[in-house]
Amino acid sequence: MRFCRFTALVLTLAVAWPGRAGARRDLVVFAAASLRESFGELARTFEREHPGVAVSLALAGSQELRTQIENGAPADVFASADPKHLEPLVAAKLVAAPRIFARNEPVIVVPRGNPAAIASLRDLPQASRLVLGIPEVPIGTYAVRILDAASVRYGADFRARVEARVVSREVNVRQVLAKVALGEADAAIVYRTDAAAAAKSVEQVIIPPELNVVAQYPIAVVAAGKEPSLAREFVELVLSPAGQRILGRFGFRPGSGA
Repeated sequence: MRFCRFTALVLTLAVAWPGRAGARRDLVVFAAASLRESFGELARTFEREHPGVAVSLALAGSQELRTQIENGAPADVFASADPKHLEPLVAAKLVAAPRIFARNEPVIVVPRGNPAAIASLRDLPQASRLVLGIPEVPIGTYAVRILDAASVRYGADFRARVEARVVSREVNVRQVLAKVALGEADAAIVYRTDAAAAAKSVEQVIIPPELNVVAQYPIAVVAAGKEPSLAREFVELVLSPAGQRILGRFGFRPGSGA
């Protein structure tokens, strides 16, 4: 699990003494890998609005972050790329009620120049090297749903023909994207926002809307977090008009909780 710091943070998260005048307060936000750029900007905005607060972003696959929280990892906020990784945490009372703060859509990405000539979803079986997310990660789950829907239109064996071309399954969407950006794969399924972030290295191929899915991103305060008031304020920033504008700049669409 990779940590991104937006101010100088030491590895020990409990540096500031509670109640100590002038002490820095650390807010730990676990966020799906596809939120890297947008939550980086949200973190910087939150720090500007809260002098003395340092936001630490932990970016990884939603399934990995969920497991970390279940095992007691220190976190104040969890933002997932799908609701299913929040549901067991809610049931176990490890997080507060989640709210959908953004939506996204999967797309196919190919390297610049599109050497395998992948022009549509139907063309995926002609690729020599495909990359998908593992089934446990949201983008992997969404990919399976897309392939199943496509099998109704393109033949019952369509998913099997696509999966026969898969050379790698990655644990988060940014690792999937990297394989294509580096020319190590002919195509992959990632989020539209990830494709936009790597526009210099990849091209997008749109998935027909009737075969595609809408990714919903929920956010929740972690019950055992050390900064519950700051966590609630961060969630409110994400859901606020200002936060939604930041997310929109990175290609996300508004969520139902905004």
